[in-house]
Amino acid sequence: MPVAPPRPKAMPLNALRAFEAAARLGGFAAAGDELGVSPGAVTAHVKTLEDSLGAPLFERHARGVRLTALGRRALPEFTVAFDHLGLAVQTLRAEAAPRVVHIATLPAIAQLWLSPRLPAIRAAAPEITISITAMEQPPDLKRAPFDLNLFFEARGRGRVIAEDEIFPVCAPAIAARLQEPADLLDVACLTDSAWSDDWQRWAGVAMPDREFTPRGPVFSLYALAVQEAVNGAGVLIGHHPLVAAELANGALVAPFAQKVSLEQPLVLWSARAFRPGSAAARVMEWLCSP
Repeated sequence: MPVAPPRPKAMPLNALRAFEAAARLGGFAAAGDELGVSPGAVTAHVKTLEDSLGAPLFERHARGVRLTALGRRALPEFTVAFDHLGLAVQTLRAEAAPRVVHIATLPAIAQLWLSPRLPAIRAAAPEITISITAMEQPPDLKRAPFDLNLFFEARGRGRVIAEDEIFPVCAPAIAARLQEPADLLDVACLTDSAWSDDWQRWAGVAMPDREFTPRGPVFSLYALAVQEAVNGAGVLIGHHPLVAAELANGALVAPFAQKVSLEQPLVLWSARAFRPGSAAARVMEWLCSP
């Protein structure tokens, strides 16, 4: 008669994923954020895995967790495995919906740089659907369901779309009152909360011998700050790729010649190579065009 011995029970994939994320990111809370679950769920998954193994993967302390020797040895292979799994899922998504391109980018880039370019792309290729998700930090394209990332990033990966430099911009009526950088002390200076150090970086170059603190409203959306600068609410530090359109049409002007180049240009990149002629490859080429 046939022999059917009981098979060893497979380790649950969700538990393995929770271990890898917690080990790579250094904690259960960060893993929960990445996986879209609560820290308690990550804790439960890891405990299930440890019980199945009969050995601890983390040492628990009052200030957090630390990998055991077993956890440290296991982590690299699991990271490689889940990276490959994520890329395989991305390929599957792309093949299932070959005319859909998913882009992740900063809210300001989405509104001020990317959105104005979409009509031309739609006109050239109406069969392609472009989906845009605005977020503050670049997602891991090996794990997240996006084809392209478009962010201000350090050089070294992807393609540089535009250099970034900062300088004050304002409506023409306000510019008429500004003769030298010191005149900024007498006008409202708009600040974006995400780039709160922009004023100090520019003033350190333009006014090295003067202490300068911007006086004016703070915005959590850079696109709103740009619109308020156009409306005449005050002077804003402009990031050139994001205010180029307003400078070109005269809605904003740069009252001073001093500009400060930043180390992080606007960069477009993907975690995988696209098939030539695919929707993602075509969108990437359009976005890289001058």
